[in-house]
Amino acid sequence: MEYCLEVIKENDPSGFLQISDALIRRVHLTEDQWGKGTLTPRMTTDFDLSLDNSPLLQSIHQLDFVQMKASSPVPATPILQLEECCTHNNSATLSWKQPPLSTVPAEGYILELDDGNGGQFREVYVGKETMCTVDGLHFNSTYNARIKAFNKTGVSQYSKTLVLQTSEVAWFAFDPGSAHADIIFSNDNLTVTCSSYDDRVVLGKTGFSKGVHYWELTVDRYENHPDPAFGVARIDVMKDVMLGKDDKAWAMYVDNNRSWFMHNNSHTNRTEGGITKGATIGVLLDLNRKTLTFFINDEQQGPIAFENVEGLFFPAVSLNRNVQMGFSGRLKSNLSEFSLFIGRKEPINCHRRHASHRAPGP
Repeated sequence: MEYCLEVIKENDPSGFLQISDALIRRVHLTEDQWGKGTLTPRMTTDFDLSLDNSPLLQSIHQLDFVQMKASSPVPATPILQLEECCTHNNSATLSWKQPPLSTVPAEGYILELDDGNGGQFREVYVGKETMCTVDGLHFNSTYNARIKAFNKTGVSQYSKTLVLQTSEVAWFAFDPGSAHADIIFSNDNLTVTCSSYDDRVVLGKTGFSKGVHYWELTVDRYENHPDPAFGVARIDVMKDVMLGKDDKAWAMYVDNNRSWFMHNNSHTNRTEGGITKGATIGVLLDLNRKTLTFFINDEQQGPIAFENVEGLFFPAVSLNRNVQMGFSGRLKSNLSEFSLFIGRKEPINCHRRHASHRAPGP
């Protein structure tokens, strides 16, 4: 291109004619060289591809194929054994079995109860046992119960619904099963004392979670001016200290001259007036108003002891070897509007062939 520019600058046209042929040849040569170097593909579009599928075939040959068995059916619907189902106080015992001709085994059972007020059903027990006692139900309430079986395949249909009526009036005694080892029981567990000089706790067998409840205890022996405590407690209250020392008990402790209320080791409301042999202590648990009130010899002792109490409570006392007390069976006429809970042994119409599982109420 530079050569052509120089030629064009010449004033004499004849000079261009002298080199025209050489210029044309040079241009053609340059064009050929440029085209071969830039426009011609440097590699072919064809190529060879080899795939090694031997590892894949080897993995396929190593696979194990298992033929699955057909799913087994669900178990048959359990049958409630009505002759072994019963209620006692606020507990209900239910018993069931598989139909006699059932060929499909059950791996377990699911027991459901409603809330005693026509509400939804809730599971209260899941397991392999065929008998279960449900504790902590409401008094004077009607519950509906049903049971179903299950295995790996699924669950059966529900059994027929069983209607259970809890007791209108509670009958209870002291509970040896949950008491401290130093507590001594007598009179069909209606009377207790203690072998230790330290305070020990014992609970009643029946728990309350709803309604208005009143019970009385009589001091059968009172020596050396001890200070026994009366009240209510959770099932897991400390048993080796005075009632009210922890946050699981609400109590009144009293000596021969005065009383105090105590919860979580907090002492309040010192009140004049004590106890002697033959004194009667009344406990009024009003779960409708969420209050706890105490009485000594028919007279209210101090103000309302505790408010905002709710949950499941058991009658409770603490005492040492200088005290003996028991449940009283006297009906208080001035408290007749309340449900009276009398310490008394009541026959239970339950024919139990073996021990049952125990479960809390819904």
